[in-house]
Amino acid sequence: MSEEATPTGFLRTIISKAETYIPQVPKPKKKIPLHIRLIWCGIALFVYMIMGQTPLYGATTPAFDFLAFARVIFASQQGTLIELGIGPIVTAGLLMQLLKGSEIFHLDFKKPEDRELYQTATKIVTYIVIIAESSLYGMAVYGPRLPNHEVAIILIGQLIGASIIIMLLDELVQKGWGIGSGISLFIAAGVAQQIIWSLISPIPAGDGGPVGVFANIIYAFIHSNFSNLLFRVNQLPSIFSLFITAGVLLILVYTQGIKIEIPIVSTKYRGFSAVYPIKLMYVSNIPVILASALTANAVFIGQILWSNFNPRNANPILNFLGMFDPTSPSTPTGGILYYVTAPLGLDTVALDPTRAVLYILFMVGIVVLFGRLWIELGGLSAKSAAKNLLDADVQIPGFRRSNQPVEDLLQKYIPSVTIIGSIILGLLAGISNVLGTFGSGTGMLLTVDILINYYNLLVREKVEEVMPALGALLGRK
Repeated sequence: MSEEATPTGFLRTIISKAETYIPQVPKPKKKIPLHIRLIWCGIALFVYMIMGQTPLYGATTPAFDFLAFARVIFASQQGTLIELGIGPIVTAGLLMQLLKGSEIFHLDFKKPEDRELYQTATKIVTYIVIIAESSLYGMAVYGPRLPNHEVAIILIGQLIGASIIIMLLDELVQKGWGIGSGISLFIAAGVAQQIIWSLISPIPAGDGGPVGVFANIIYAFIHSNFSNLLFRVNQLPSIFSLFITAGVLLILVYTQGIKIEIPIVSTKYRGFSAVYPIKLMYVSNIPVILASALTANAVFIGQILWSNFNPRNANPILNFLGMFDPTSPSTPTGGILYYVTAPLGLDTVALDPTRAVLYILFMVGIVVLFGRLWIELGGLSAKSAAKNLLDADVQIPGFRRSNQPVEDLLQKYIPSVTIIGSIILGLLAGISNVLGTFGSGTGMLLTVDILINYYNLLVREKVEEVMPALGALLGRK
């Protein structure tokens, strides 16, 4: 059978024809100095923040935020151009990873042309997801409040256009004009903004005091009213949530430093020795992002099905999937979706402790599942790590310079740290979401990991100036 007759050959043909018509950011012709790339990162972030303050033309903001549970993960803002945030990009990436793992299409990522093929295919899928999500969200959430079809088309066009700009900003950063990824920048900036707002916001809250915990402390001393300092209703920032946030932050920083160090020596530079670190958080934050994206999309689809086919919660089959309160349809009130979304705040947990326990167990299970999946799909398995070591012209003292002995050694550690690290991540994400940390527990996990990754990227930049091969190895980790 010729290659053109196989699924992979058919894919190559379709993508090669479509690639010409796909807008994309060109790669820089030469490596850009670090300070210039940091400036480009700042420009991308500035554009994104401006879009987050620009309201959607012709739209009336709904009374309830249907994506409130996913705003941190999607770095989005209701009623603005970043209504969908990075949601379409994350969803398309999840779909492509599942497609890659199914091995329907056989690609050799050692070949530049196959890597480029995969990147182009991901971009095509992202465009499809952008159009689908923008149309669905625009009609289902804003459609009933729009005066006519023309306004609906304009609204959907804004969502599509803004999502494409976000995709191009992310591509700008990733392709070498910036450093890291645009997605990471947008998530970290959004969480940092929420944390700062939770600390100092002077805006009055429902319990009489200001929203910010520090502003509320000052208000309490001025008015000699200390009743709502330690705990507050409706997930308002409190001293308790401040301590929980600080505790989660300390645990994250501590666990990030736990690692197994395997000694390595260079076969190219005599006398050079170092260590190859296998961190406890080996899979990084990817499983948490995938788990949160999966849950967010499931709840959103459940909301669409409920609003169109079960608005009175009278269908037993759809009730099993999820039920919603017609007066506040932001979060599920029953069904499977009810138990896979976090009960925010101690007051909510007290009403249904079983839900909190099942949610935490779900988070642990799904993060472990995605963690195991990611080490295979993301090239982090023992086999891939062993090959990366040898390709970087280093070896482990006492082991032959061949893949199998090194792979056997790494196999003793990588599966174990993947499971243990994923359990810790799932527990931290679940418990901190339930207890109500600033910026949400998942947001804290992502932000700390993003900041550490940026620190490692800056270290890698310095290493690459001296030893390019070792710098490339650190980049894979």
